[in-house]
Amino acid sequence: MRFLMATTFYPPHHFGGDAIYVRQLTEALRARGHSVDVVYCRDSYRISGGRNEYVGGDHSESGDIIQLESRFGSLSPLLTQITGRPFLKLPKLKEIFGRPYDVVNFHNLSLIGGPGILPMSRARLTLFTAHEHWTVCPTHILWKNRSKACDKRQCFTCQLRSGRPPQLWRYTNLLKSGFEAVDQIFAPSAFTKRTLEAGGIERPISVLRLFAPTDFEALAPVGPALTAPTFLYVGRVTRSKGVAELVHAFSERPNYKLQVVGDGDLMASMVTATKNLDNIDFLGAQPRSALPDLYRRATAFILPSLAPESFGLATIEAFAQGTPAIVREAGGAGEVVREAGAGIVFKSNTEMLTAVDTLAEDRFLRDSLGDKARQSFLKFYTEQSHVDAYLEHVENLLANGAGCVK
Repeated sequence: MRFLMATTFYPPHHFGGDAIYVRQLTEALRARGHSVDVVYCRDSYRISGGRNEYVGGDHSESGDIIQLESRFGSLSPLLTQITGRPFLKLPKLKEIFGRPYDVVNFHNLSLIGGPGILPMSRARLTLFTAHEHWTVCPTHILWKNRSKACDKRQCFTCQLRSGRPPQLWRYTNLLKSGFEAVDQIFAPSAFTKRTLEAGGIERPISVLRLFAPTDFEALAPVGPALTAPTFLYVGRVTRSKGVAELVHAFSERPNYKLQVVGDGDLMASMVTATKNLDNIDFLGAQPRSALPDLYRRATAFILPSLAPESFGLATIEAFAQGTPAIVREAGGAGEVVREAGAGIVFKSNTEMLTAVDTLAEDRFLRDSLGDKARQSFLKFYTEQSHVDAYLEHVENLLANGAGCVK
């Protein structure tokens, strides 16, 4: 089959897990003999603060990587942010969507075209993967006023306080009419599925969990024993991720090590605040090849997010290396931990420290949870199991007439 993946960001021009997933899915489908094109917005990466040097799109026998750029530069994604339509990139997008695709899978659409891009698909089947909560939240992550998880919808003032240009299209019928062109939505968690439904999204929604990349499937070699129980965080170093609360907790546990992998707007202040704490190490952004060893050696992975997570991919990466997880009850973050029985879900910082103490002191429990983590990964979260499920959805939808030539 011939696929098109449409998204705002794509490696190396990206900031998070949605782009990583699109690349992994693209490469996995190509490995199975499908043709997969990808279109994304290079201008959006620039306006969002990206610093990677320009890399031209590539072409192979199994698909194109198409970078959209406008001679008006950052004005293009800014207009899309405000209006929800592609405007300055419309001619190029019309040419791309005019190709004979069997399946178009939309992903992060915030700056490549907004909901106005959805009806442009002419494929037999049109899909949308909800990586975040963009369809119901202008900040994408249900994080209100840059300070707390959303407790009440006050979207216009929240956008201003969050430093985002107002998304005027949210006060029109554009989102609802755009999704009428979508045959199926994939949500990475039951929480995200419920959130989309509560937000008025009326298209069919199926839960399709994410997966860890194939280079995580083999267990990293066991290195020398660490000198102290060591806990690991991997992700953005931001307020919404609960990194400040995590660091404060470990300042009260000097006998345990905390390793923080990632970067973000809290990085500089956190490094300064912990300069006298020998047990907390900020490792910065790490190459993906270094992560399996870090997960493998950790006593546990910790996900302290304050904002509701749509899934929590790093938890699955930890599971792949036989490492249990300690996660806050925030959105869909706790679902995989509870279902696998492979960690501890907490609701308060006090409960987080209790969980840390428990796994640091009870090696038998830690190893037992680690075994469950590895078995859950092998059963549910490998590339093969995910792509099998994805293609089964596609084939069933096509066979049952869900998609049609538009």
